[in-house]
Amino acid sequence: MYFQYNMQKTIGEVALKTIFSLQVVIGTLANVILFFQNVSPILTGLRMRPIHTIFAHMAVANSLVLLFTGIHHMVTFVLHKPLSTLWCKLVYYIRVVARSTTLCSTCVLSTYRFLTLVLGSPGTAVLRGRVPKAIGPVCGTCWVFSAMLNIYVPVIVTGPQDTNNDSNIQANWFCSYLRHATGIVFLWSAPDAVFIGLMGWASGSMMLLLQRHRQRVRHVHTTNHNHRCSPETRATHTVLMLVITFVTFYMLSFLLTLYIALFLDFRLWLMHASGVLSSCFPTVCPLLLIFRDPKKLGSAHKL
Repeated sequence: MYFQYNMQKTIGEVALKTIFSLQVVIGTLANVILFFQNVSPILTGLRMRPIHTIFAHMAVANSLVLLFTGIHHMVTFVLHKPLSTLWCKLVYYIRVVARSTTLCSTCVLSTYRFLTLVLGSPGTAVLRGRVPKAIGPVCGTCWVFSAMLNIYVPVIVTGPQDTNNDSNIQANWFCSYLRHATGIVFLWSAPDAVFIGLMGWASGSMMLLLQRHRQRVRHVHTTNHNHRCSPETRATHTVLMLVITFVTFYMLSFLLTLYIALFLDFRLWLMHASGVLSSCFPTVCPLLLIFRDPKKLGSAHKL
C-alpha cells in the first residue's frame, strides 16, 4: 500500500512537472509571437492601434510571469539546488509585478473595449479622439503601479525552508513566506479585487450592450441565414473570453497561494500545482489571441 501511494505520488509530480514545462515553453513562444504581431506596425512605419499596445504589454508581462516562475523550478529540479534568499526575493518580486501588470492590462483591455462600444454612438466625438491617446500612458502606469504596489514582496519572501525532512527535500528548496505573511496576502488581494470588480462591471456592461444589439438586428438574422458575427462583436467576445479565463485561473491560484501562506504547507505537489495554476493564463492568453487573429480584432476597434 505504501509503495502504491509513493508510486501515485511520483506519477502525479512528474505529470505536474511535464505540464508546467510545456506551459513555459509554449506560453513563452506564443507570447513572443503575439508581441511581434502587435508591434509589427512600428516596423513598417505605421502607427500602432491602442488595442495592439495593450496586447504588446500583456505579452511582455505574461512572458515575465512564465520565465521567472520557470527559473524557480528550473534551478530546483534541473540544477538540483535551491535559490538563495536574495534570488528568491528578486524572482518573486519580478513575477508578482508582472502578474499584477497582466491583471491591470486585462482590466484596461475590458474597460477600453466597453468604451469602444459606448463611444460608437453619436455625440461622443471628443472622447473618441482622447481615449486612444491615453492607452499607452495607462499601460505604462500599470507597470509603475504594480512595482510600487508590490514593493513589500521582498520583505515577506525568504529562502528555502530549513528542515530535516529528507524524504521530501526538494519541497524544502522552494522559496517560502514569513509566518506573519498571511495578513499581507489579504492586503495584496485588495487592489486585485478592485481590478477584478472593474473587469466584471465592464464585461457585464458589454454583455448587456451585445444583447440589446442582437435584439435590434434580430430581423436581419432571420432573413440572412449566412450572417456572421461582425468584427466588433467578435472582438467583444474575445475580450469576454479573456476576462473569464483570467478570473477563473486567478481565483484558483489565489486560493492555493493563500492556503500555502496560511498553513505554511510547502509539500512538493502543492508547489508544482501552484506553478501550473500561475502559468495557465499567461499560456492560454496569447494562444487565444493568436487564434482569434489580433490584427482583425484590432481593426474592429474604431477608436
